[in-house]
Amino acid sequence: MMTNQEIILQNNRTLLRPLLESDLEHLLPFSLNEPELWKYSLVQAGGEENLKNYIKKALETKEKEDSYPFIVFDKLTQRYAGSTRFYDIQEHHETAQIGYTWYGKEFQRSGLNRHCKLLMLQFAFEERNMKRVEFRADAKNSRSITAMKAIGCIEEGILRSNCAAPEGRRDSIVLSILKSDWESSVKEHLLSLTSI
Repeated sequence: MMTNQEIILQNNRTLLRPLLESDLEHLLPFSLNEPELWKYSLVQAGGEENLKNYIKKALETKEKEDSYPFIVFDKLTQRYAGSTRFYDIQEHHETAQIGYTWYGKEFQRSGLNRHCKLLMLQFAFEERNMKRVEFRADAKNSRSITAMKAIGCIEEGILRSNCAAPEGRRDSIVLSILKSDWESSVKEHLLSLTSI
């Protein structure tokens, strides 16, 4: 199972390593100083107590073998930049989702996300032989949707009022990359974007 192994993914720009409870200290400055990061998040992490709860829940889902959360380290600045994870891992269907991705403002639109997604998609499709990787976001979160499409995600549709959100319910957009997409175009596209 993916969740039973120690997964460390890295290239010349970024390091993704397993999220730990002690990473609170690395992520706390974002939690305290950039509350807008969680505007569209289903699990709020603004403020120290919320961040503790965010990390605790992430590690609980890892124990249940449903997710694999990472902390993201930016080698360019030598600083921790945020977090991302695999979740809804369904080995029997050979599928997983990538999400719960956030970066401090300084790291947004810096190219870091492309490197992270390249590493995660390479791992999913080439190491774990997944057939489909899914992405979801609040349908109002245009920045995330644009970023997902920029790496090669294909929009599939909107799930109307599909989950509870901090303020009522939300519509979620669903996008995906299939293994055939990865092999035919997405990998080459991401490699070209990350070599710039």
